[in-house]
This record gives sequence, C-alpha cells and structure tokens, in this order.
Amino acid sequence: MLTKPLAPHLTDWSHYRETNLDDVLQISNVFVNVSKGQVAPTEDLKKAFGKTEVDEIILKKGELQVGEKEREHALNNLWKEIATQVSEKVVDPSTQRPYPVGMIEKAMHEAGFSVKTGKSSKSQVLECIKLLQEKSTLPIQRARMRVRITMPIKDGKRLKEQIHGSAEKVEEDDMAGDEWETILIIDPGQFRVLNELLSSESSALKGKGKIETLTTAGASTDL
Repeated sequence: MLTKPLAPHLTDWSHYRETNLDDVLQISNVFVNVSKGQVAPTEDLKKAFGKTEVDEIILKKGELQVGEKEREHALNNLWKEIATQVSEKVVDPSTQRPYPVGMIEKAMHEAGFSVKTGKSSKSQVLECIKLLQEKSTLPIQRARMRVRITMPIKDGKRLKEQIHGSAEKVEEDDMAGDEWETILIIDPGQFRVLNELLSSESSALKGKGKIETLTTAGASTDL
C-alpha cells in the first residue's frame, strides 16, 4: 500500500475509517509486482482474496510501503523522544542540574548514537546514556533517586545496616512508633538491589515492607 507523505493514521492504517481513501493512498491498485508496476487482474483478486473490491483488499491485506519522508519523520520523532528521556535521567556532575534537551542531542551526535527503529525510545535510553558517558565530551551522571523505605521496627533493626549500605546519603532515619522509616539518596542502580532485598524478605515482612521513589508520584512497591 503506497501512502501519501505524512498521511493520517500511518501507523494504524488498517483501522482507517474515512470513506475518501484518496486522502491517504497514492494509488488505489493491487500490484503483483510494485517495482514493475504490474497490476493484479480482477480474476486473480477474486481467486486470492475472494473479492474484487480493491479498496477493501488494500485496507485489510495491503502492506504499508513507508516512504522516505515518513521514515525520516519517524526517526526524528524517535530521536527527540530518546533525547528528552535522557535529559530527564542525567545531570551535570558539577552542578547536579539537568541539561537542556538540545545539549543532549548535540552530545548524541558527537558520540555517534544511532536510533534503532525496531525498538521503543524507552528501551534505548540506557544504551544512549552509556554511549554518552563513554564517547561524548559532555560530562553526565545518572540523576540520583530519593527513596523512602518503611517496615516494622523489628525488621528495620535487622536490615538497617544492609539498607543504609546501599545509600549515598541517609536523609532520615526514624524508628518512632511501630514503624521504621528511612529516606535515602541512592544511585539508580541501587533501587533494584534494595527492591530485591525487600522481595527476599517478603515472608518475614508479611507485606509490610515498602520502597517508593519520592520523585515519581505513585511509583511504589509493597512487599
């Protein structure tokens, strides 16, 4: 199926519901060979699809032939999505402040980062950060996470040393009442370590152990 440049619903063309397909399709034909311009005879359509209505066949059975403009547009969007997500996850080590997206994009060009169209932007962010750290002149550091951990006091006393050992800074350490609460500044890589620790202790904690990030609302795990 050949579409017009940047036609609507390019990524979901099979669900297109407009009656005027001329707004979307360059050519309303079914081809036996696109490169040779060989159009399928009516009898072949009937034999292959059980019908001869070209528009219906195109929408249900056609293969989307992405043009150069559409491909470039998709790559640019994916590039910007990755740059934006990277800028949200890294900081300048000397100031601990985030970089503008434009500076991240410049560093991506410098490091030779290449977008992979078959993968989501989210799945390429960590790969991009690693490449920037290795090959870019822009000094970057993963932004630190601020997390809260709570559990019964008896378990807090038992696990406190191990939990605080994963922190770069302990902001709060409170054992008032029946619950231990501690707020930590950690390297993002330590979140998984702490989460796995609480998971391994889930039987002893009896569902009363929790780790949550204080930078993202609602991002918590009960164990």
